Amino acid sequence: MKIYGKNPVLERLKADPKSVRRIFVVSGHPEHGYIATKAKKYGIPVLVVHPHQMLKLGKSQNTQGLLMDVEDFAYVPYDSLLDIMVAEGLTPIFIDSLTDPQNLGAILRSAGSLGGFAIVLPTHDTVKVTDTVMRVACGGENHVRVSKVSNLGHAINQAKERGFWIAGSVVKDGESLYEAKFPFPLGIVIGSEDKGIRDIIQQRLDVKITIPMAQPRMSLNAAHATTIFCYEINKQKKQK
Repeated sequence: MKIYGKNPVLERLKADPKSVRRIFVVSGHPEHGYIATKAKKYGIPVLVVHPHQMLKLGKSQNTQGLLMDVEDFAYVPYDSLLDIMVAEGLTPIFIDSLTDPQNLGAILRSAGSLGGFAIVLPTHDTVKVTDTVMRVACGGENHVRVSKVSNLGHAINQAKERGFWIAGSVVKDGESLYEAKFPFPLGIVIGSEDKGIRDIIQQRLDVKITIPMAQPRMSLNAAHATTIFCYEINKQKKQK
């Protein structure tokens, strides 16, 4: 997999250098000295390339002069993640039928920045962690454990058996986020922008929450809604 761009590259080098295979840097890049010093410590090759070569390596993406070849993204087995969530008090974010990599990347960025979250993705009909997702995540993928499951409904049931309450983000007819008092431990379900949470998953929700909109015909995208939920969940955790 490839990570490119200043912030994602530097964050991976800081957070998980052992996953890095090699680093490409454009000659004269201002971060070259820091990268070379850090990479040497872990035996990571650093290759200085011409801007035209970097453009080719990055497949015409804006690499900001930095590109990193890394191991494939490491998903955590869900059974292990359940134990971790209970032990560390993490809030799982169950992603239902989300297909836009930009949205998943933004969710990873918010969850990683705010802290205290894990992500559960279905193996079918939902975007996975790709190069594009990691670019948008801007390093957030280094700080969020992610699992893939074959049956999202079953995974939610397993979490409920471990004591988690499950809330779902719905566009309308849910309890207002302004008034909601979350039960903990908590899991949150985020659906796709066009269809929302599937009916079969809604049947497993303990509570439905709506973010009030000033304009009734407008709504937030999945990533923006998730960020608001993550902030509110962490705020209420601290108020317990």
